[in-house]
Amino acid sequence: MPVNLQKGQKVSLTKGNPGLTRVVVGLGWDVNAFDTGGDFDLDAAAFLLADTGRVSKQEDFVFYGNLNHPSGSVSHMGDNLTGAGDGDDEQIKIDLSQVPDNITKIAFTATIYEAEARRQNFGQVSNAFIRIFNEVTGEELLRYDLGEDFSIETAVVFGELYKNGSEWKFNAIGSGYQGGLAALCGNFGVQVDG
Repeated sequence: MPVNLQKGQKVSLTKGNPGLTRVVVGLGWDVNAFDTGGDFDLDAAAFLLADTGRVSKQEDFVFYGNLNHPSGSVSHMGDNLTGAGDGDDEQIKIDLSQVPDNITKIAFTATIYEAEARRQNFGQVSNAFIRIFNEVTGEELLRYDLGEDFSIETAVVFGELYKNGSEWKFNAIGSGYQGGLAALCGNFGVQVDG
C-alpha cells in the first residue's frame, strides 16, 4: 500500500524497504478541457544537487536534452509530447547505489514547453502527481498529488529525494515558479544558453 503524501511531508524511502536501490519516479498530469486549444507539452526533469542546493556540473541536469547522467544513476525515459492517457506521462529511473557521493538531493520538476508562446500555465493542468515505485517489483511506494493550487506558474518542483545519513527520503514540495525551465535552471545553478 503506497504512502499518500501531503505538501511538505517527508518520508523515508529506504528505511522500510531494505536493499531498495532501483526506483522509478513517475510524473503525470491531465490538461483541463478549457485549455488554450494548443497541445500541452509538459517536461519532467531531475536536478542532481550538491550540499549547496545547486548542480556541481551541467550534466547534473537530466532532461529531454540529456537523458542519462554520466554516473548511470539517473535516466530519463524520454519525452511525452501530449500527456494523453492514464498513468505516468514521463518516467525517470534512479539507481540509488550509483548516485555520486557529492549528490545529496535529486529534485524532480515539470515545466510547460513554450508556455509563454502558447499562453499556458499550471492553472490549466489538473491531476498532477509524482509517484515512486520499486523498479524490480513494480510496487508503488509513495505518491503525492499536487492538488489545484497553481495559477500562473509555468514550472513546478514536485518533490525531491534526499540523503539523510544512509537513508534516502522523499520530500513532497509542490512549489511553483514563473519563468518556466529557465527559472528552475537559474535556481539550481544550470547555465542556460541565450
